[in-house]
Amino acid sequence: MTALRATGVERTFRHASGPVPVLRGVDLEVAAGELVTLSGPSGSGKSALLAVLAGFDRADAGTVELAGEVLTSPPPWKVCALLPQALGLAGELTLAENVALPIRLGRAGGSLDRVTELLEELGVGELADRYPGEVSFGQQQRAALARAVIGEPRVLLADEPTAHLDQRTGPTAVHVLRRAADAGAAVLVATHHDEVHRAADRTLVLDRGRISVG
Repeated sequence: MTALRATGVERTFRHASGPVPVLRGVDLEVAAGELVTLSGPSGSGKSALLAVLAGFDRADAGTVELAGEVLTSPPPWKVCALLPQALGLAGELTLAENVALPIRLGRAGGSLDRVTELLEELGVGELADRYPGEVSFGQQQRAALARAVIGEPRVLLADEPTAHLDQRTGPTAVHVLRRAADAGAAVLVATHHDEVHRAADRTLVLDRGRISVG
């Protein structure tokens, strides 16, 4: 069953020098239970596409469907969770509080009992009571990944989720993403890392605003 579908998605950004087309009629589908990676050079529009798919930005043309519903506004985390490159952790909350936030706001399923479990699995359990500004960016990234998966979303989008991880911590993050797909989520990951591509069911390439098969 297709859980994520984009049809004819276009996005152009306005600059002083003139319009800059970033997405030029993107079509893609990700099925429930599938891990798909998105490849492409820097500046190819991967982050822009994920923002549109998550409802954080609006396409100029085309449609996005999440779990069979046409996207018109940002969906609840139980439908779609996004791990952005900027991470988006709340600086006034501890790592554990950040991970628990989607559930406490009532916008996700999942269990609060898994907060500690996920943080420990990702190697930051001992930092649960620290604030984002007190830990490294890589440690923040692992906490943000825990926050994205804890609500068991039907669609999971991740933008370079291993960019700040090393050879020891990267494979664990990949395992968490693969497990989310195996549990039934449609997972789309923008990445430059071969280890993430190797864990995927298939790879798409975004170049000059258009999708092709990797």
